[in-house]
Amino acid sequence: MRFLFVHGTGVRRERHDTLFALVRDRLTERFPDAAVDSCFWGERFGATLSAHGRSVPGLRLSGGAPGEGDDGTAEWGLLIADPLCELRVLAEAGWDTAAAGGEDGYGDDGFAMPGVRSAGVRVLELLADLADLADLADGAEGAEGAGAPGAPAVPGGGEQAALLLGTGLAAGFPAALEAVAGSAEAARAGARATEQPQAGELATALARAVTAAALASAGAEADCTGAERDRLVELLTTRLGGDTRVPGARAAAVLGRLAMRVSTQPLLNAWRGSLTVGATPALGDILRYQARGADLRAFLLARITAEPGPTVLIGHSLGGIALVDLLALAAARGEPVPGAALLVTVGSQAPFLYELGALTGIAPGTKLPYAFPRWLNVYDRQDVLSYLAEPVFPGDPRVSDHEIGSRQPFPACHSAYWKQDSLYARIEQAVAEAEIG
Repeated sequence: MRFLFVHGTGVRRERHDTLFALVRDRLTERFPDAAVDSCFWGERFGATLSAHGRSVPGLRLSGGAPGEGDDGTAEWGLLIADPLCELRVLAEAGWDTAAAGGEDGYGDDGFAMPGVRSAGVRVLELLADLADLADLADGAEGAEGAGAPGAPAVPGGGEQAALLLGTGLAAGFPAALEAVAGSAEAARAGARATEQPQAGELATALARAVTAAALASAGAEADCTGAERDRLVELLTTRLGGDTRVPGARAAAVLGRLAMRVSTQPLLNAWRGSLTVGATPALGDILRYQARGADLRAFLLARITAEPGPTVLIGHSLGGIALVDLLALAAARGEPVPGAALLVTVGSQAPFLYELGALTGIAPGTKLPYAFPRWLNVYDRQDVLSYLAEPVFPGDPRVSDHEIGSRQPFPACHSAYWKQDSLYARIEQAVAEAEIG
């Protein structure tokens, strides 16, 4: 048996190699005797701006791409849009029982011992120490691959460094630490946290701010699940003297209420530059495929038939669209693709394009061709680029949907599938159901 991974839109060589290494390792764990290959098409068939973007008015880049959802997703969407928002709440509102300290961090409590710094300021000192370590670190000590030429400097070592490297957050983490540690919001919130319970909440808010800033810097390049994000917050909170078992009440409550009420339009306005310019490779690949998809489909056919089957085809995003088109067109001609035993689409827009009448291989309202293989379609509710296949092909036993919940906002959730154990478990089940040996 053979697996062939077909990447999605906007992916180029470095990103492809990272994704494929992850997919290959996870598939090999479950299918040790199977060959796992990749079909890299981004540089050959992907879009480029031939006029260097001169067609884009006011060419500017902007960062951040949060989304909305439940289970904390909406709150993290706001945090990624504005990593300092929780600290801003604490800086302005403080705590109901707190006496506001002076700007130097010494409280106004008449019973306080002279020269004793407030609990919050001690948390800020710990954060500043971490930021200094980020400047001094010469590699991810304790993490696999540490010390390799060009490895990013990651403070902390051990689990934290490994986590940062494994999620794609390592490059932006030192800058995130420095930005949060040096912010006026952090300084003001720290001065107001005069007691230890308040300092504990401050530590959590600082850890969330640093993590959100790192996620915002990485954008769609982050390979970070909600569980990994939460673990990073835990590790940082502990290093700042806090306890994640005691959730921060004031800032979290304000942010939660805001997240439930906020409309999408202000966020979309904030993302406009990144959506129209920063996302050009991703959008451009889709448009290029719609205009010249035959070349990519011919390339995929050659890669699929280069080795004997049976082959399980795994297509991410646009890769899934191209595979659906290829398999449907071939089946409709009565020439099914040799060896294609199972199709797995992940975060794919193929069902939506079918509804629009924009899917090349299948006209809207028509059924899948007789020789089309089994189709497992994987989606995430937070991933606005993923769609359901079962409802648009009702009654077709070959088509099944499977939901993944990464607990990450968009666009991070569009790449978070590949670290979910449930994805590979469902693929293993589909392989067994298809009786692929």
